[in-house]
Amino acid sequence: MSIIKTADLKRSFSMGTQSVEALRGINLDVNAGEFIAIMGPSGSGKTTLMNIIGCLDTPTSGKYFLNNQEVSKLKDDDLARIRNKEIGFVFQSFHLLARSSALDNVMLPLKYAGEKKNIATERAKASLNDVGLQDRMSHSPSELSGGQQQRVAIARALVNSPSILFADEPTGNLDSQTGDDVMALFKQLHKNGQTIIVITHEEDIANQAERVITIRDGLIESDKLVHENE
Repeated sequence: MSIIKTADLKRSFSMGTQSVEALRGINLDVNAGEFIAIMGPSGSGKTTLMNIIGCLDTPTSGKYFLNNQEVSKLKDDDLARIRNKEIGFVFQSFHLLARSSALDNVMLPLKYAGEKKNIATERAKASLNDVGLQDRMSHSPSELSGGQQQRVAIARALVNSPSILFADEPTGNLDSQTGDDVMALFKQLHKNGQTIIVITHEEDIANQAERVITIRDGLIESDKLVHENE
């Protein structure tokens, strides 16, 4: 079942008197349960593409459907609602609140969604348990290693049971062993049915996904199946 579908997606930005085309016509289909890496050099358009399919930005032209709903023309408030309900984000720099515990950090999306505190607490605890941090719930980010902080960020991204988990350079601030541990967690989440899209410029990270899409100069250069779904 197609969860993401784009048709001739374009995005241009004004740079002074010039217009720069970041995306020049992207046609992409993502099925539920896929584990995809989108890679490309700096300036290729991969981050712009993630921002659009992650409902952080809207295209200049073309169409984008998420779970069969056209979101390319929605207003910011509607995009924010869909983003909170359908999409989980993991970033390179974790974006954790320094003075809040791991549990409180994971509860944040549920608070924004207006969930009752007791329900939000139980769901956040379950999400931390899913990433192996059940014994670190009361720790602040400064008391956690980089890998543990990224796991808290992953738990927070998953707490709303999103349709898609986006990870933007998720191993960029981690050493290679810790990065491998995070990728192993993604593989386990994928086995459990989670749709995952990783944005990376590292080939060894991309090749751990089952499908690798390479973006160059605002276009899809290649789209390859690397590993069959196990």
